[in-house]
Amino acid sequence: MRDGEMRAVVVDRALPVPERKLTPTWTLRYRVSAAMSDITCAFLAGAAAVVLRFGEVTPYVEPYVLLSGTLPLLWVIVMALNRVYEPRLIGVGSEEFRRIAQSGIAIIAAVAIAAYVTKTDLARGYVVLALPLMTILTLLGRYGLRRGLHRRRSRGQCMRRVVAVGHPEAVADLVRLFRRERYHGMDIVAACLPEEGPDVGVPVLGDFSDVPLVVNRINADTVAVLACPEFDGIALRRLAWRLERSRTDLVVAPALMEVAGPRTTIRPVAGLPLLHVEHPELAGVRRLIKNGFDRLVAGVVLILLSPLLLALAIAVRVTSSGPALFRQTRVGRDGQEFTILKFRTMAQDAEHRKIQLVSDADGVLFKIRRDPRITPLGARLRRHSLDELPQLINVVNGHMSLVGPRPPLPEEVARYGDDVRRRLLVRPGMTGLWQVNGRSDLSWEESVRLDLRYVENWSLMLDLQILWKTWSAVARGAGAY
Repeated sequence: MRDGEMRAVVVDRALPVPERKLTPTWTLRYRVSAAMSDITCAFLAGAAAVVLRFGEVTPYVEPYVLLSGTLPLLWVIVMALNRVYEPRLIGVGSEEFRRIAQSGIAIIAAVAIAAYVTKTDLARGYVVLALPLMTILTLLGRYGLRRGLHRRRSRGQCMRRVVAVGHPEAVADLVRLFRRERYHGMDIVAACLPEEGPDVGVPVLGDFSDVPLVVNRINADTVAVLACPEFDGIALRRLAWRLERSRTDLVVAPALMEVAGPRTTIRPVAGLPLLHVEHPELAGVRRLIKNGFDRLVAGVVLILLSPLLLALAIAVRVTSSGPALFRQTRVGRDGQEFTILKFRTMAQDAEHRKIQLVSDADGVLFKIRRDPRITPLGARLRRHSLDELPQLINVVNGHMSLVGPRPPLPEEVARYGDDVRRRLLVRPGMTGLWQVNGRSDLSWEESVRLDLRYVENWSLMLDLQILWKTWSAVARGAGAY
């Protein structure tokens, strides 16, 4: 269907109100797999603690063997009480890992208190080994399960069937987002719009009043309501009532879609759930911590990788004429210009040939797929971002961060609007949300959206998550050119 073509709103209103649906089989299988993984990790931790602490089974050790046997059951119970097995935690976000860590701390505290109250003389070496090891192994096991789930979701498996409700522009944006970031597990299969409109990328099966009927018709398990004036509190409450009989999840995306959860708090005032939005922390102690972390890590990595950097520099000089390093003016925090360092990946006259080429990217970003100026070695360096390793020097010098927005050119900044200029409130980064969500395959608008999301929601934990994901993105080489 061509852009701008209208879709008819068609729904069979004779369909019954949605009946209670069974939980998707993949969800049940995943939760069972998670529980079995937790049990196995607890058993291995208990057995390892007995072997490492005592070495052999004696009458004194037998109670610890029994404790190790009951540890898996106790662990699963504690995690269930902490709601670690909730379906909404499956495969996305850090909440699952946070609750596992909380459960580990809780069980350590409970054992310590119980031993103190009952005057039980526990072998501290066993406790110190078994319980922390159990928590760490469980976290690793859950991470492995999540990676497997993400691989299946990349193939279109283990997805939630979602009906999107809202205006065409918002629905189309959400469809594009979930198709690009499939690891969220949200597959929008239909939409309900207030009126006929342009193509949104999925079938439009009704208007706002038809949502329960559409859910029943296509066997959806989730309804995503986007911010729109027609869906006020009363309409949303009525929709929730109509979905009560089924096990259909109702999720609401507020207008502040780019504001992360840690910055939002629901505060009841006079019986109304008000959403309080904290200001982003772009200065103060947190920025000092980030700067110190960036420079320390960059300095250590620079020392460790110095032999590799030397080898790459020699390879660049040998395989093409010109210097090993490419220097270019970029714009950093508060609009201050600096010289960025990279290994040279193009022919020496690349800047002169640039005006002869036409970019196939949109917006103000100049990116060319299969750029003829790139040398054979340069293509390999770019594929795995090895050309950007000299930027560690920029990080040590304080011009860049390990994680941040993409460092722009001065001519790009000259064309920035007021909203886009917020990218300049923080130091640019060697990697960022743009790096782990498509790299050069992203459009200009998507790149800006991800950079602004980072600026608005920065935290040290977010930096660590992005650094962790960068390894996978660089290894795959997807979107690099």
